[in-house]
Amino acid sequence: MDEVITPERMRQSRAGFATGLSVVAAEVDGEIVGMPANSLVSVSLDPPLVSLSFAHTSTTWPVLRRAERWGISVLGAEQEQVLSDLRRPTAERFDGIDAEVSGQAAFVRGSLATIEVEPLTAIEAGDRTLMLLEVHALDRDESQEPLVFFDSRVHRIAADPTSPMG
Repeated sequence: MDEVITPERMRQSRAGFATGLSVVAAEVDGEIVGMPANSLVSVSLDPPLVSLSFAHTSTTWPVLRRAERWGISVLGAEQEQVLSDLRRPTAERFDGIDAEVSGQAAFVRGSLATIEVEPLTAIEAGDRTLMLLEVHALDRDESQEPLVFFDSRVHRIAADPTSPMG
């Protein structure tokens, strides 16, 4: 017999999977709109595609989807404050965050990596919308260490230079 999978049990189980932390943002009507995202997934290398998922309950998602290009900023270990800042009300969310706009794509300056994307396909998936995104530009600062989300908390990790994996 299949067991009952509640949203709470799903959340608890998924908390055991470490994910990177990113910010997806764009300029819409002269204002930067965006939100934290830990659902960033590499989908394809050729063509270059990534995906993000958005809760149907999000108030930022309907505004963000109006932009033709988005910026994804992968946060580095020294950018934990950015996550705290993004908990503010939507109208104040980017106050004090050092951001730059290229076209409509908005990026957090000093991020570990940046990815400029164009939304391609929206797929309704349960209580989320899964967006398939075409990558148009990307960059990485290899001197930075990542900021990750694990066990419902933010963590800093560092590469082990003695590890055979890198």
